[in-house]
Amino acid sequence: MTALDTRPDVIGILCTSTEPRPVCVTGLLFLWLRGDVVRKGGLVTIPRYRTIAWALLLLLGTFFLFAALSDLAADARIGLPSDHSGVFGSVVGRAWGATKQSSPGMTRYITLLEVAYAVHELVFGILFLVIVAIPFRRGARWAWWSCWAVMLANITYSLTFGRHDSAILARSLIADIALPVLLLIQAPVFFGRGMREARDA
Repeated sequence: MTALDTRPDVIGILCTSTEPRPVCVTGLLFLWLRGDVVRKGGLVTIPRYRTIAWALLLLLGTFFLFAALSDLAADARIGLPSDHSGVFGSVVGRAWGATKQSSPGMTRYITLLEVAYAVHELVFGILFLVIVAIPFRRGARWAWWSCWAVMLANITYSLTFGRHDSAILARSLIADIALPVLLLIQAPVFFGRGMREARDA
């Protein structure tokens, strides 16, 4: 390995063809955890607060997965996620339990829709986590742009389910606000001068 910067607070390492692969992989993993982005011409060190913002993006992605898995578990138990029961009662005018007894066919169909919705949410949550964990961490611009697509689902959820339930609206607004803030904090990593120089090298 070739040391690009030997200061204790900023350690730059770039793999060379003369190093054994295990040593090279270990060095790159260390850089990945530190928040350093490796490019062909050198290395760009990401400030610690941006590493924290990246970790919060991973946490947000984990929340997406947890929400989807929780919905699927509730669908299997009672046919409807517990946080959706208030929305159902507001829209239909009857409680979910009473509707299951009077219109079982209709509620089975709603459960099918809920399961399909939760699986789609799970898939997008997995994709979001993979993008944030790997290409986003490496500084790929397309990964930064791709993360904004989640906002479409987040805002739609707030305007539909959140419209009928204040508790859902309060929770959904956390994602609506946190995601763009965290992405904007990361923007200099993808579009700053240092990153452009590393790409052009």
